[in-house]
Amino acid sequence: MNFVEELTWRGMIANIMPGTEEQLNKEMTSAYVGIDPTADSLHIGHLVSIMMLKHFQRAGHRPIALIGGATGMIGDPSMKSQERKLIDEETLRHNQEAIRKQLAHFLDFDSDAPNHAVLVNNYDWMKEFSFLNFIRDIGKHITVNYMMAKDSVKKRLAANADHGMSFTEFSYQLLQGYDFLYLYEHEGCRLQMGGSDQWGNITTGTELIRRINGGEAYAITCPLITKADGGKFGKTESGNVWLDPERTSPYKFYQFWLNVSDADAAKYIKIFTDLPQDEIKALEEEQERDPGLRPLQKRLAKEITTMVHSAQDYEMAVEASQILFSNKAKDILHKIDEQTLLSVFEGVPQFEVSRDALAAGVPAINLLTDDAAVFPSKGEMRKMTQGGGVSINKEKIADPNMTIDNSFLLNDKYILAQRGKKNYFLLIAK
Repeated sequence: MNFVEELTWRGMIANIMPGTEEQLNKEMTSAYVGIDPTADSLHIGHLVSIMMLKHFQRAGHRPIALIGGATGMIGDPSMKSQERKLIDEETLRHNQEAIRKQLAHFLDFDSDAPNHAVLVNNYDWMKEFSFLNFIRDIGKHITVNYMMAKDSVKKRLAANADHGMSFTEFSYQLLQGYDFLYLYEHEGCRLQMGGSDQWGNITTGTELIRRINGGEAYAITCPLITKADGGKFGKTESGNVWLDPERTSPYKFYQFWLNVSDADAAKYIKIFTDLPQDEIKALEEEQERDPGLRPLQKRLAKEITTMVHSAQDYEMAVEASQILFSNKAKDILHKIDEQTLLSVFEGVPQFEVSRDALAAGVPAINLLTDDAAVFPSKGEMRKMTQGGGVSINKEKIADPNMTIDNSFLLNDKYILAQRGKKNYFLLIAK
């Protein structure tokens, strides 16, 4: 597999330094991507550069994931209007371990193949580097003029003219450039990859290598991912879409990809899966014949949910998606976990009910009027029950006086009440 050709048809190349493809065709090459551990989870904004490493390994090359323990303490000024908050070492170490586990879903770290992935942390080589030694041995090779000419610096200064830019931030490109130099010298790394906003930082590294070692190093960047409607990719009303299931449930993660537009699905399926070109083409043709079936979105959601979480999580997300419409909804409700249940019914009205009262048994008519205001009156509850419009846990009830007890609790905590076709209520036993 030709790596550059693969990335090109997938729409994943924004800039490529001359000579890069020749280097990759000549021999197995090591390349790195840097990840700042500013949280204890990656989010889908990180996925593009991670997929670059995944394709790189598939092409027979050696991927290096660099956890920016040192640079994460500073914060990259690229595309930012404000300086990042600094992070202490204990938090960074915790974040690094969490990210390491997530990267293992994409990259082979553990095999004895010559191109097995490597995880490094720039804190390990920066922590003993004194400021005096750094400016003497590294700083003297790059001029201020060169650093000021970078787009990331110019944009940052223009966006924040009143407050300027701290020396801490200004030094970031020099630190990132040194990472490349260090990996060039100690890991034989010849290529750095990242988002197009990183081009200036990456080329500072190739310049350092040329000036200090007289060596050749290369760069590839991918476009920053946008949505077809101009909105920011990866952001929802509740914030980032995280890879950590505790932050974003597999159900919500699956739903994010399932609900992207047709135009975005056609773009994302190339970037965020490793499906071959002919298979994607067949899906695109299927989508064109019958857009209502949404084959692109369904396959995209399946591939990426399975890769990030598991096949089991994907199947659970599909089942949970059918709760509102499926005739097997009752069975599904009793299978799904608490987090998925809460994700499916996020935003529905909630009522607390007495666990002790449920233990003794409560008539449905009392539970849904006195204990939880699902109905404004007992008369209305009786009338709707007679018309078949009342359900408990997706099962219609025929008798308004039927006893509801602890055996009805989902995940030993919840009861789902339904009034009519679209009105859901979550009763929480406390």
